[in-house]
Amino acid sequence: MRKIKEADKCQHCPSQGKGVFCDLESSELDELSQHKVTNTYKKGQTLFVQGNHPFGLYCINSGNIKVTKTGADGKETIVRVAQGGDILGHRSLFTSDFYTATATALEETKVCFIDKKYILKVIEENPSVSLHVINKLSRDMGSAENRLSSLHQKNVRERLAELLLLLEQTHGEDIEEGRRLNIKLTREEMATMIGTANETLIRFISEFKDEGLIEQQGKIIILKDTERLADWANLAY
Repeated sequence: MRKIKEADKCQHCPSQGKGVFCDLESSELDELSQHKVTNTYKKGQTLFVQGNHPFGLYCINSGNIKVTKTGADGKETIVRVAQGGDILGHRSLFTSDFYTATATALEETKVCFIDKKYILKVIEENPSVSLHVINKLSRDMGSAENRLSSLHQKNVRERLAELLLLLEQTHGEDIEEGRRLNIKLTREEMATMIGTANETLIRFISEFKDEGLIEQQGKIIILKDTERLADWANLAY
C-alpha cells in the first residue's frame, strides 16, 4: 500500500461533503485515496484540453477552474466555473468521447485524478456514487439549458445581473458591505460568459456601480443589493 500524506486523504478533503463521494464509508474513502493522484495546478495551467482522449475523472479539492469551449473560429467561451467538490471530465468519461472542453485553473487549485478503470468500478459497486453522478449530469444539463435560454431571451444588462447572482450562489460570502464574490475573473472572461464584447461589459459594470448595485475592491466584486440585481435580471430571488 503506497504511503499518502494525511492531508491528501479523502477524509480530510475540505470539499468532501460536497462531492459525489460524500456518502462513502471511511474504509471506502481509504481505498479511494489509494487509487488517486493529487496535483496542484498554478493559475493558467490546464488539466485537460478539448479534443484529447479522457483517461479518468478529476475531482476538485480546492480552488476554481474555468471550463471553456473553442469554436471553429478560434473564439473561446467559458461554459462554467467549477469549484471545490465539483467533478470534471465525467461526461466524456462515460461516453468515451474526446473532451469537448478545456479545463484551466483560475488560481492555485488542488485536484485529485482518478483512473477511468477504477472510477467505473467505484460507480458500479456504490449506488450512491452513481446517483450523485447522475444528479451532477442532470444539473449540468439544466444549467446549459438555462444559459442558452438566457442568451436568446435576455439583453446584456439582464445577463450580467444574472451572472453576478449565479456567482453569488456558488462563490458568495457575507461581509459587512454585502456579498463578496470569492472568485477573480477578468473582464474578458466575464464577457464570454454572457456572450458580449469586453467594452459592453465594462460599460454595464460601471452602470451597476453608479446605481449602487455593486462595488469593486481590485478584482473582487461585492454585491450591495441582490434584490435589485434580481429585478434587473428578471429573476425571482
